[in-house]
Amino acid sequence: MTIGTAKPNQEELQQATHYFINHLSIQQNYSVGDYERDALAQLDKIYQTKQIAILVGGSGLYLQAVCEGFDDFPDVPLAIRTTIEEQYEQKGIEWLQQALRLADADYYHRTDIQNPHRLIRALSVCQASGQPFSSFQQQQPKRERPFIPIYLLLELERSALYERINQRVDTMLQQGLMQEAQSLLRYRQHTALQTVGYQEFFDYFDGAIDLEEAIRLIKRNSRRYAKRQMTWFRRQTYWRRFHPDQWQEIMIWIEQEITS
Repeated sequence: MTIGTAKPNQEELQQATHYFINHLSIQQNYSVGDYERDALAQLDKIYQTKQIAILVGGSGLYLQAVCEGFDDFPDVPLAIRTTIEEQYEQKGIEWLQQALRLADADYYHRTDIQNPHRLIRALSVCQASGQPFSSFQQQQPKRERPFIPIYLLLELERSALYERINQRVDTMLQQGLMQEAQSLLRYRQHTALQTVGYQEFFDYFDGAIDLEEAIRLIKRNSRRYAKRQMTWFRRQTYWRRFHPDQWQEIMIWIEQEITS
């Protein structure tokens, strides 16, 4: 999933030590809890020789899990999750939305119902525990961490961001995104491939849409994903916001935060 996930290239990888790049198979199940565990273990190693680590990403759920801890949820048998994923494949996201609404209306009205990963996870917990997913949330205060996070958010004007997204999709297409999606078609049922950039091409390969429509949907769905990210980050009032061009201001603020 090199092109569709915009992995750092070799030049970028050589500029600094990166972690968790190409460390999983598409066929491996990997939850936010797994990421929290592995990231904290890696941070312990980094802090043996360094004072600062940089956590980069766009998924607020994963950032929050590492920096603040995550609510404890019951283990979900693989058979339950597999069954739900198969039903999603057969019946689509509308089925997932309706099933979650019936199982946990509270979480249904608070979550991103266009995100199949969250719907599958919540519904899996509901079925495995017999209790609403929301009943396991916010059961405890934030967990103590052996580090102090500095929350930095880079923001572009929406019009500029959307234009960058459209350009990025065009670049991915030139790099061979369609061919990459074709090579991964046999793995389409796995969670890792239920993502923007692959799902649209799978529909194209199925003959459900034409190529022009697939490309249009990739751009549209990427913009929608970015909008959901922006909505999440706006709710996190403790993040400090900067335009990416404000490099000097960013460095001054970080230095102040470190020494305060």
